[in-house]
Amino acid sequence: MKSITFYLGLALLFTHELDAMPNHEWRVLPLLRSLTDSVGEAAFVVAHIPIFAVVIACIASLNPKTRSIARDVASGFLIVHAVLHLAFSGHLAYEFGSLLSMMLIYGAGVCGLLYFVTRWAEPKLPVSNQSPKGGA
Repeated sequence: MKSITFYLGLALLFTHELDAMPNHEWRVLPLLRSLTDSVGEAAFVVAHIPIFAVVIACIASLNPKTRSIARDVASGFLIVHAVLHLAFSGHLAYEFGSLLSMMLIYGAGVCGLLYFVTRWAEPKLPVSNQSPKGGA
């Protein structure tokens, strides 16, 4: 269940970023809103390339600790992102008013929350200091 909510939340966030284009999200973001529309749009798109690359690399890491931390951080971001949208919803340039936009934004936030609930509720494995049989 934890993995399902995580991947669904990430899919909702990535799809929200597609929805951000016709809704001109860069016009609301403090670092981009002072730019011309064409420059702000380009900067918004280009900035997502390294962000997505790092997120995907970390959540798919072969190192279990790195992968776990990255999934916790990404799930926390889903929640923070939804709260930020709520905070910016009163901004004059905020255009995310459709049902689809709200489902993507707040659905991702709910998935982030559910990820932590399911993570907290999963059985904890006892920590053992013994090496496996046959091991040294």
